[in-house]
Amino acid sequence: MDSSHRDSPASAALVCWGNAWLAGHIGLDEAVDHIERTAGPGIVARPPSDDLPSHGGARDAPLRGYLADLRLSGLTALRLALPVAGDPLGLTGPPAFNSAAIEAGQAAIAVLAGRCVGLIPEADLRGSSYRGVRWTAAEAAAAVPDLPSLAEAERELNTAMLSATETLMNVEGPRQAHPGTALSGSGADETLAPGYPGRAHRVAALSARLAHALRLADDRGLTSGQVTARGSVLRDLDRAVRRAWVAAHHAILESRAQ
Repeated sequence: MDSSHRDSPASAALVCWGNAWLAGHIGLDEAVDHIERTAGPGIVARPPSDDLPSHGGARDAPLRGYLADLRLSGLTALRLALPVAGDPLGLTGPPAFNSAAIEAGQAAIAVLAGRCVGLIPEADLRGSSYRGVRWTAAEAAAAVPDLPSLAEAERELNTAMLSATETLMNVEGPRQAHPGTALSGSGADETLAPGYPGRAHRVAALSARLAHALRLADDRGLTSGQVTARGSVLRDLDRAVRRAWVAAHHAILESRAQ
């Protein structure tokens, strides 16, 4: 799978395990090991304006070293963005960064004192066997995005799931998988890092299963009217899934703020 695709776990893994490290639940080595086990070895392409230590002048830095440098520069949290055209979920600018993140379908945003650094992943393929992630770092706006709390996102997700299930069960035509079937297990279970509350684990697991069900959606054999009705509820469900996935990955920040 192309690591720049929105279904790639790269940004979510970085945010999840990075925040667990920042909260003191695990060490940096354990966090990076989990990130790279999930997404592949990571290299960060630093912008010319980057004032972090340059490791001998090199503009590319191993993910482990780059995170350590960010921490020394005041890194306090990592946020997840899962934007699509028309719904820049988790983004606050600037436009160039937003555009790149929307094209990738994801980004991780490092929060420092008074500024943010955005990290956008893409596949780093070398030879016949190397599969890694190249992160492009860029300045991101320091504004706080308007995102739901975990409780709000869970309610929205349950409402969207019930609405989608009811609509899809009333669509005639070839038998279609509906969101309710995702609850029986899809192999898409996700495990959050230590320090995340139980509710976040539950919401993340449900979001992963529903995302898997959405990827399996198939319009073949349906009339145009059926496709329209089905498409509307699936778009609503997709939005709710993305919001719940982001909220679950930010839940450790909520608990720190309380």
